[in-house]
Amino acid sequence: MRYLLALLVVAAVAALFYWRHAQRAGAAQDDGADVQALYQAGRALPQGPLRVYHLGHSLVGRDMPAMLAQLAGQGHDYALQLGWGTALREHHQGREAIAGFDQENATPRYRDAHQALQSGEYDAFVMTEMVRLQDAIQYKESRLYAGKWAAEAAAGNPAGQVFLYESWHALDDQPDWLSRLPDDLETMWKPGLLWPAARAAGKPVWLIPVGQVMARLVAEAEARGGIAELASREDLFGRSPDGTLDPIHPNDLGVYLVALTHYAVLYGQSPVGLPHELMRADGSPADAPSPELARRMQEVVWEVVSTNPLTGL
Repeated sequence: MRYLLALLVVAAVAALFYWRHAQRAGAAQDDGADVQALYQAGRALPQGPLRVYHLGHSLVGRDMPAMLAQLAGQGHDYALQLGWGTALREHHQGREAIAGFDQENATPRYRDAHQALQSGEYDAFVMTEMVRLQDAIQYKESRLYAGKWAAEAAAGNPAGQVFLYESWHALDDQPDWLSRLPDDLETMWKPGLLWPAARAAGKPVWLIPVGQVMARLVAEAEARGGIAELASREDLFGRSPDGTLDPIHPNDLGVYLVALTHYAVLYGQSPVGLPHELMRADGSPADAPSPELARRMQEVVWEVVSTNPLTGL
């Protein structure tokens, strides 16, 4: 009997290993060939202000959508649903499944995600997945739930557009933060979220390539010995009061860069020349980049966004 039980345990472990390997391999092998035709017609760009719905976690936060609204100007409106490191699956399951729901959504900008999308009132739906992304794909059914959200948004407003916000991994996550950002886009973001979402929606899901923008800006700054006050990747990330680096959450400079990238993709316009002295969501002044750094941030955003076909530009 013990021998039989041992065999069953070994078989179960082997099956689990095979399933995880197959899931990872399946994502890596998905080149999206069957959905490329959806992207061929291009993208209709907005002719006026947008109503945007943001779904995610602290890498969306309250400040980034607020900064985006300031960049976009009069008429731009938005709502959001956030959680603590929340996966798309937990957002789909609802309030009880979302860690930190009450704290993160204690804002007039909160609106239930399902209700918002089913209302058809939003021109753009922007979703992102939790990090670590590999864990989300393996354990949180990212492919399935990216598809569910994209399909729900497309059904609620057939004329609306769906976007995937590509974020980043932690600075201390291996392999090297900078060198793996392009690889993560190809091996995880596209096959694990973008292609499944487009299939489910039956329409393009456009990319907001924040990770690629960060990689381009950081590579330039570190190679040049700095761009104004931006000397290294750490300068885009927060610090605790005692100076300890937060390896995943951006500081105001990083949030500004994320907001610029959202603006450039959503509106299809260059952010060069936009304001750089903005307010946080609570009305306090954000730490602003210098004019020199702000200008280069804006230029890099447009260089990356305007040359990536998955942005629709």
